[in-house]
Amino acid sequence: MAEKHSTLPGNLRCTVVTPEATVVDTPADFVALPLYDGEAGVLPGRAPLIGRLGYGELRVRVGRAEQRYYVDGGFVQVANNLVSVLTNRAVPVDKLDAGAASELLRTAVARRASGHEEMAIRERLISQARGQLRVAARSR
Repeated sequence: MAEKHSTLPGNLRCTVVTPEATVVDTPADFVALPLYDGEAGVLPGRAPLIGRLGYGELRVRVGRAEQRYYVDGGFVQVANNLVSVLTNRAVPVDKLDAGAASELLRTAVARRASGHEEMAIRERLISQARGQLRVAARSR
């Protein structure tokens, strides 16, 4: 039998895990997620959700404070007031390098691609770079 996460009624908990570490594990009042096809907001008591993440900004609000991260795709599950994010990479917004993201975009756009696999890699790199640039631009 699966163990339920113990959060108090009316409280959220947000956990962000990468292959290397647990990047975030905090109580939250609100979580905004960059889904593959748009953005979703999560408040306490939200119905269960499983979604595919896009490349973009994850925001975790606790009171008036907000933590912001660039997430590099992945998946999210929301159940029992627990927001569980699995992603390849989660970078605090203040650690994003807009210059490096611009260079990644230039390199990805110039990349030659023949065949479906190479085209998919090229498109993923372009999407990642654009996501980083969007998030970096919002933090200025």
